[in-house]
Amino acid sequence: QAQLVESGGGLVQAGDSLRLSCVASGRPFTTYIQTMGWFRQTPGKERERVAVILWSAGNTDYADSVKGRFTISRDSRKNTMYLQMNDLRPEDTAVYYCAARTWGRDDYNYWGQGIQVTVSS
Repeated sequence: QAQLVESGGGLVQAGDSLRLSCVASGRPFTTYIQTMGWFRQTPGKERERVAVILWSAGNTDYADSVKGRFTISRDSRKNTMYLQMNDLRPEDTAVYYCAARTWGRDDYNYWGQGIQVTVSS
């Protein structure tokens, strides 16, 4: 059964760092991952794409709001994706979701349960 599980969230102060992890499991799902990404959402706001990574090539893309502070990476041998978040700001507070898109899909068709990140000022 395909599954994405996030970890690493929590409560930190402004300027601190956190690293989120997302483990993908379940064959053949992991074999067909094209892209994975991190998204975030706060109450009353639309979900925002934070960063994405092409699973094979490793190309990355970031939202302007996190460029220079966040780094997305993956370890394909471990089927794990990471989001290193540095210089965190109160506006980064959100529920962060891990998502995967498999080949042939236009949408992200697998989602994690979400993990809370809270940044206090």
